[in-house]
Amino acid sequence: MDAPRGRAKPPRHLADLTLAERQDAAKAAGLQGFRAKQISVHYFERLVHDPEQMTDLPSAQRAELVSTFLPDLMTSLRTQSADAGTTVKTLWKLFDGSLVESVLMRYSDRATICISSQAGCGMACPFCATGQGGLQRNMSTAEIVHQVVVGARAMANGDVAGGPGRLSNVVFMGMGEPLANYRAVMGAVRRLTDPAPEGLGLSARHVTVSTVGLVPRIKQLADEGIPVTLALSLHAPDDELRNELVPINNRFSVAETVDAARYYFDQTGRRVSIEYAMMRDINDQAHRADLLAEVLNERGRGWVHVNLIPLNEVRGSKYTRSRDEDMDEFVRRLEAGGISTTIRDTRGDEIDAACGQLAAVEG
Repeated sequence: MDAPRGRAKPPRHLADLTLAERQDAAKAAGLQGFRAKQISVHYFERLVHDPEQMTDLPSAQRAELVSTFLPDLMTSLRTQSADAGTTVKTLWKLFDGSLVESVLMRYSDRATICISSQAGCGMACPFCATGQGGLQRNMSTAEIVHQVVVGARAMANGDVAGGPGRLSNVVFMGMGEPLANYRAVMGAVRRLTDPAPEGLGLSARHVTVSTVGLVPRIKQLADEGIPVTLALSLHAPDDELRNELVPINNRFSVAETVDAARYYFDQTGRRVSIEYAMMRDINDQAHRADLLAEVLNERGRGWVHVNLIPLNEVRGSKYTRSRDEDMDEFVRRLEAGGISTTIRDTRGDEIDAACGQLAAVEG
């Protein structure tokens, strides 16, 4: 689960630091401490990156302040759009050549960005494009945050179909296992939810952290006191199948994993989302729906919502999307068991919107 060691680190960025740490960094660079707050306002409130737009900063110091606090973290290699321009996927190249992806999705009532937390992934789930490439490295807090800031800027500037708007939701469901990069991810969660100009000022309830089931980290997250939504990628209700689909299950069983999710609910009061990718003739049988309801109900009622995900297929994979009628029956059986269930609205099929697919092609 650990990232390879010995690699160069990304440049230190304003988003890596608390406001107090930014002020200390400014003084250490021979700059006035209050300039750190000014540049924080530009980055997190005004969503500005161009020094020429930072007119409240002395012109002689602008370049130095920007180079000190806003070094380039990533370069857009390619963007693709779908759904009449309301879904935009970006392939990013990081400072060391690593590739990651983010997807901005605009709906009628919200705008959500799906972000990456690692370059690659070490969880090795066989149906996932990212999992097939292995883990290159962990991303820094600022690299994670910057994906969101760029998305917020695109919404504010009207670069997404539908005119200017506001980014409202963030989901850690892109490349990587967020809880395997715990420290940087929690730093990012704090930057996203801290009030501006310390951070972006998003509601913690509009931030979703996904995991395949790193049990100790789920419990640690539950004790952080930050009420983000936990999404558990379960994908199977029994150990035999989940061992194959989600290899970390060989370390933490279904029972241990679901117990940890219940602990998260008990500590935070936040209903847990159970993510379940629907794979034809693999995990979509009616008896597995019944078993899933049983597993969840054993731990109480009303604490989970099941989110069925029509599999975003990877070319050449044996794992394919479930038939519509099988998904409908799965929903019927879960709801009959008293489990709140929805089928996720799929976006961007024609642009390989499952994270890892663009990077696999580029790489």
